[in-house]
Amino acid sequence: MKKVIAFILAMMLVVPAAMAANPAKQLQKAKDKERKEVLKRLKQGKWELLGSSRSMEVALLQHWAELDELGNDGREIVGTSTRSKSKNIGQQMATNNAIINYAQESASTVEGMLANDFAGSGVDVSAEFENLFGTYRRQVEKELNGELKHSFSLIRTNPEGDFEVQSFFIVNESAASKKRIQALKNAMAESEVAAEHAQKINDFINRNLK
Repeated sequence: MKKVIAFILAMMLVVPAAMAANPAKQLQKAKDKERKEVLKRLKQGKWELLGSSRSMEVALLQHWAELDELGNDGREIVGTSTRSKSKNIGQQMATNNAIINYAQESASTVEGMLANDFAGSGVDVSAEFENLFGTYRRQVEKELNGELKHSFSLIRTNPEGDFEVQSFFIVNESAASKKRIQALKNAMAESEVAAEHAQKINDFINRNLK
């Protein structure tokens, strides 16, 4: 009896330890559950795959597999188009939406970091750097355009007969970071105030964007 009790106690210690030692397995289980719910929700929403002979399930699985392969460098970007009379136009609008939203978010993050960096030195960037930031946003949109890799698009028909589109993209953040650096350097070349603070901006790039 003592041996049985000792065995049970040992197993009670081993099982939690084994679970704690394998967080990757737990994470994958959670991902699988989440992805099944996503697929179910899309089907319930009457979404269909646009412009492909694959099934929506296969498209999603390939999309997620590529994200998993990229690890921390992989990021999903989704662009939307709510009402269009043409499927092709709807897909292009969704693509443009993804590019603009991603570029604006990327630019805003760097602008906030750069503003904080200069504020610590007593430099007010709110007005002085307005032109630099405006140029930087345009450059980011231009540079990051090619970094969005299209995975697939979904479409559904609205009650009014027009179309709603979702386009899914994958971004490699390591590659995108290089483009953000180039965008900031391009913006610096067009800004007089950036020339005045060029060394500090370059120091910021070396610390935060590489």
